[in-house]
Amino acid sequence: MLIVALIAAILVAFSIGPINGRRRRKRAVGLFHPYTNDGGGGERVLWCAVRGIQEESPHLDCYVYTGDHDATPQSLMARSLDRFGVSLLSPPKVVHLYKRKWIEETTYPHFTMIGQSLGSMYLAWEALCKLTPIYYFDTCGYAFTYPLARLFGCKVICYTHYPTISSDMLSRVRHRSLMYNNDALITKSVWLSKCKIVYYTFFSCLYGIVGSCAHLAMVNSSWTKSHIENLWRVPDRIKRVYPPCDTSGLQVLPLDRSAEIPVMISVAQFRPEKAHILQLEAFSAAIKRLDPSLPKPKFQIVGSCRNKSDEDRLQMLKEKAIELNVNEHVEFHKNVTYRDLMGLLGGAVAGIHSMTDEHFGISVVEYMAAGAIPIAHNSAGPKMDIVLDEDGQQTGFLACTVDEYADAMVRIITMSKMERLKMAAAARRRASRFSEQRFSEDFKAAVRPILCHISRSS
Repeated sequence: MLIVALIAAILVAFSIGPINGRRRRKRAVGLFHPYTNDGGGGERVLWCAVRGIQEESPHLDCYVYTGDHDATPQSLMARSLDRFGVSLLSPPKVVHLYKRKWIEETTYPHFTMIGQSLGSMYLAWEALCKLTPIYYFDTCGYAFTYPLARLFGCKVICYTHYPTISSDMLSRVRHRSLMYNNDALITKSVWLSKCKIVYYTFFSCLYGIVGSCAHLAMVNSSWTKSHIENLWRVPDRIKRVYPPCDTSGLQVLPLDRSAEIPVMISVAQFRPEKAHILQLEAFSAAIKRLDPSLPKPKFQIVGSCRNKSDEDRLQMLKEKAIELNVNEHVEFHKNVTYRDLMGLLGGAVAGIHSMTDEHFGISVVEYMAAGAIPIAHNSAGPKMDIVLDEDGQQTGFLACTVDEYADAMVRIITMSKMERLKMAAAARRRASRFSEQRFSEDFKAAVRPILCHISRSS
């Protein structure tokens, strides 16, 4: 029934126009971001986008659709500054949503992607009924809401961090590769794997249809752009805009670090795809490979928790550290402030990233800007856009397996001070390509034609 409703919404959006009159719509941008406390790169994009809109079109009001019931205009403005160092021109207005459980992954133990996608339509319906703006701006990748927004007569803009489904995901199912989104029950069964391929193929077709409803789609990396162009098939409406990374604030940190106790850091939300267990196993292996006469390194794992599932995952990681007998050398930092994060990054000699097919990898850029040599997963954004040579100088390491990560950790810990400073300086120069200033310029250039068009026609 929901799929039938989706198809009907798409047809209506392209045929009979908006369901409510223009006079009911606010001269506003409605930013669909149900979790305004997730603390990740997506939230930084939200606040930088709000600031960019405020600077480019001050005549438009910015409304944030959020499921965080304690959010207020003042608290969100303060959060953007305290957590991310982003200073807004004025507080964004808030539209509270009460149907957020329908996009929670725990609501759908099976067929999670289609469940969350259809649930996002229900949540967007609540949002658009409460406030129908001229522009509907999705900053979280809920593509199934786009035909609905067009049905309400909105211009649809989105910033896509990663495709909900990709050819890489299909490939893993075909090869029956075990991963967080392809469990052992599926990989061990030929029949279940074939069923999942059919499901993914069907979902991919739907995803392509709804995604093509966007009037403008900004994507965050070369990898994401390639996949979205292949799926949505509207290349003229897709623009690559690298996400805003705090390079200016971090680049003032001194490159010289204390070598008495080498510190490595990991900055990522406590989500399964971030592969924190791999990091702990690699750290344990690295300690065993180090000369016993050398001081033991310290590993600081920094992240945010969105919900109880993330809290449980953090507790599991603490138990894993005890199991690996590295708990005395591992620190966990939850939901730290922007200022505290800068302090932690300023003391690290290496930054660890381990997500497979990370669409971009803001944390990798932050490591590089702060002077911490990155050890990133050898795939997608880090491989294609970030950890590349700068002026012929190596800027970091790429790895896939526990052994490769452990080797890179040992390499950084044991390299000479001069060699480390040379690599860290090259990494910092590379990171300057992904600054907030660069995002602001590219973002405004991308949205300007749509915002100017409405301004002229109003």
